[in-house]
Amino acid sequence: MGHLLEILHSAQKVAEQAEVFWVSTQETPVDFEANKLKQIQNKESTSVALRIFRGGRIGFSAASGPDGAGKKGSPSPNLSLRGRGILRDLLDMAVETAQFGSPASFTFPSLKDYPEVSIFDPQVEKMPMEEMIELGNQLIARVRKYAPDILCDVRVTKGTGSVQIVNSQGGEASYAKSFFSLSLEGILIQDTDMLFVADSKSSCCLPDKLDVVADRVIRQLELAKEKAAVSGVKLLPVIFTPRGVASAFLSPIEVAFNGKAVLEGASKLKNKVGEQVFDNGLSLWDDATTAYGIGSSPCDDEGMPSQRTALIKNGVVSNFLYDLQTAALAGTQSTGNGRRSGGSFPKPAISSLVIDEGGVSFEAMVEDMKEGLIVEQLIGADQGNLLGGDFGGNVLLGYKVENGRIVGRVKDTMISGNIYQVLARLLGVGSEARWVDGVLRTPHLYCSGLSVAAK
Repeated sequence: MGHLLEILHSAQKVAEQAEVFWVSTQETPVDFEANKLKQIQNKESTSVALRIFRGGRIGFSAASGPDGAGKKGSPSPNLSLRGRGILRDLLDMAVETAQFGSPASFTFPSLKDYPEVSIFDPQVEKMPMEEMIELGNQLIARVRKYAPDILCDVRVTKGTGSVQIVNSQGGEASYAKSFFSLSLEGILIQDTDMLFVADSKSSCCLPDKLDVVADRVIRQLELAKEKAAVSGVKLLPVIFTPRGVASAFLSPIEVAFNGKAVLEGASKLKNKVGEQVFDNGLSLWDDATTAYGIGSSPCDDEGMPSQRTALIKNGVVSNFLYDLQTAALAGTQSTGNGRRSGGSFPKPAISSLVIDEGGVSFEAMVEDMKEGLIVEQLIGADQGNLLGGDFGGNVLLGYKVENGRIVGRVKDTMISGNIYQVLARLLGVGSEARWVDGVLRTPHLYCSGLSVAAK
């Protein structure tokens, strides 16, 4: 903390207010390619950022590098490797950018107490490299037992990170975080046919039942054994699996509820708080307090306490996500969603999204369909008019349903729709939810009236 306070005290001599943000991460990914171990890496990075108010305007500077990594709960940024030069450079750049910076509309928080959120598991750091390699080999062997010709890419990653924030208003925050992720992607080539399957699992702790990733991939392979076709262009009901929900809806939802987009008038939900915009079976939350959630932390990257924020309650728009600056400009309070990438300038962003479960089982959704699709993965869905809520893309993995039965995998099929239309009239919300990439927890969503076209 000493180096951070040194930067802070120096900044206070030339600024009305100041904030120093420091983050260090250590990451070890183990990569398998085409069923074989490819590489093992050790990555370390440290970033420090200075934000000041000078002449009523915001100045910002940042520096990053591989040195300065702290451990567990007691990080100590080693800025002395660059001597006082880094301090001078940070101050000079912050002062210079303040001349052209945005007007400062907020005050840094004077907080030191934060909610307790479980995000560190010491077992992650202790996991031996040999065990990570063995885990990757076991997953590949399990999938290849079902499909011997499949080529699997696997990544097993463990890591830890430390964050410290201090500001001139007396605010202080620090925490340590661990993370563990496992992803498996497979490609099965038969003549000119290429089948892509994938799944993953991410958490701040070592999860149990790691073989569930392989089990889900094997299930995808089972459903894709037979081939089916969609003829022409038609409107059909579509069941989005949790991974399908993430690939189709996550990007437009992130934009729609971003406080900056709302402030600038770019979100279609502006002025819609309190209105019934979505189906009354749909409830959506941003939650940074979930135990061992990848997006969880005791505070955001500006030192605001983490919280659970309702975005949609039974179809009614409830809140948007704000950082300090956009909240002040919008005349509201920060929701604790000021996020940074490394030591970059903070912006409003999601922590993790949670869609409440409904009362319809996946099996009941399938049985209800006379003709329709199940979408497991879209590609290109985030290339449309996200501000308008449009989504669409090629079905990388999906299945045809006929008369209440899954009959096979579809190829060369595209779907498109608009989240404000599709999510306004859901046919059902699934009764079981799961995490996707540690960012979204969602059940299946049964939607009507999507445009489905075969190439």
